[in-house]
Formats: sequence, C-alpha cells, structure tokens
Amino acid sequence: MKNVLLVCGTGASSGFMAKNIRNAAKARGVDVSVKARSDSEVEEYIEEIDLLMVGPHLKYMLGDLEEIADPFDVPVRIIDEDAYGSLDGEAVLNAIVEELNL
Repeated sequence: MKNVLLVCGTGASSGFMAKNIRNAAKARGVDVSVKARSDSEVEEYIEEIDLLMVGPHLKYMLGDLEEIADPFDVPVRIIDEDAYGSLDGEAVLNAIVEELNL
C-alpha cells in the first residue's frame, strides 16, 4: 500500500478531496491510503508517506514543501486546479497512480 498526504491551508477542502480519492481507489481496486492535513502538519507525516499532493492555492509553498520532502525522497505535486475545484477524486487518483506507478 502506498501512502499519500493531501495538504491545503486548514485540511478542510483536502478532506473532501481525500474522501473522493479513497472512493475512486476502492472502486478501481487501487491500494492507496489517502490522508488530508493542513500544510502545517507536513513535517509530522513526511516519513510515513510516498507522495505529497498539494492544493493548487498553495503553489507559493512548493519550494518550502520540496525542501521538507527531498531528504525523504518524497515527490511533491500540485493538484490540478480544475480537479481540485470540482473535487474530482478520479482525476486526482489518476495523477497519483501515474506518479507512483501503481
């Protein structure tokens, strides 16, 4: 199982997205765990995850998040703005599957 962390400002909108991704993964039989947290919690989870997905409104934090993730070889990706805005769990799952070669 691969572990993915979604982050946004407070963890609220990413919580809805995480639920939709989990539902899409279950329907497709993709073995992935998806958690949603605020950006301030990244360091608490970085050692446990395989991929860090970031809400598009936090693009400005990309450099800082990569600095945290790089020592752990965790890729950091910005979630597509349209997929995030429409809470399209299937589209974000596709990006996760592609990034993690699932």
